[in-house]
Amino acid sequence: MRGEAGLRGDLEALAIPFAEHEHEAVFTVEESRRIDVDFPGLHTKNLFLKDTAGAFWLVTVPAEARVDLKALPAAIGCKRVSFGKAEDMARLIGISPGSVTPLAMINAAPGSVTVVIEEGLAAADRVNVHPLRNTGTLGLAGADILRLLCHWGHAPVAATIPLAG
Repeated sequence: MRGEAGLRGDLEALAIPFAEHEHEAVFTVEESRRIDVDFPGLHTKNLFLKDTAGAFWLVTVPAEARVDLKALPAAIGCKRVSFGKAEDMARLIGISPGSVTPLAMINAAPGSVTVVIEEGLAAADRVNVHPLRNTGTLGLAGADILRLLCHWGHAPVAATIPLAG
């Protein structure tokens, strides 16, 4: 597991600009709304999922999105999904619930988890995500998140995510 030190090293090596904010621990989107009002950019939430074939997925969407979990599999190319277990999250991406972030893929073996980023986030100038812990936020371009994922050997997917009505 390369952890936050590896993440910072890769941000520097790839010359990726970012803004950093330290704050109290947040575990939900609702809690994060109280601390991120002054952070420019789009805010996110992340779903760690497992499909019926046993494949794992990390789906990053805008914080306010209500994902239609029944329609999601068709949009991302899998069978029915359910939320992944904390033990699988720790084993595969090295973090615990509340700290989920696409940047945790620095700890994942290529091919072990498929990362899906909502297409608006992927194209955004500034996306706010955790730096592997829920006591901080990094703001960086969606394209740079994709670049980091590719740098770590992953093949991220930018997709239209179906929303619940």
